[in-house]
Amino acid sequence: MKSKQSGVTLIGFLMIMAIVGFFAFMAMKLLPSYSEYMGVAKAMSQIASEGTNGKTLDEIRRELFFKMNFQYVDDATIKPADITIQRDTGGANQLHVAYDKKIPFMYNIDFLLHFEKSVPLQGNLGE
Repeated sequence: MKSKQSGVTLIGFLMIMAIVGFFAFMAMKLLPSYSEYMGVAKAMSQIASEGTNGKTLDEIRRELFFKMNFQYVDDATIKPADITIQRDTGGANQLHVAYDKKIPFMYNIDFLLHFEKSVPLQGNLGE
């Protein structure tokens, strides 16, 4: 009586492990940047909830950078020019942050991530 065996061969198993390893390596490269973005979003929400009565754009930038330091956001990630305030047609202000992050992956392959977030501001801005 012959029994038929089924399963994954050693070569098949190694191929599966190579694919899983590739995606795990990709996740290890990308997850810190997304975690950093969550810190930026949290700092922006804190600024928006505190209000901006009489504050200038430079004061808001300084306060945002201060709060981002507590969220473990790298100082080189966001530049002051990436932080703007946009005025809507109704007169409401929005704090807008948009930045790109380049992450080396392997050899000459890089990931370019674009992050962008806007939050409505409460209060009037100073000049």
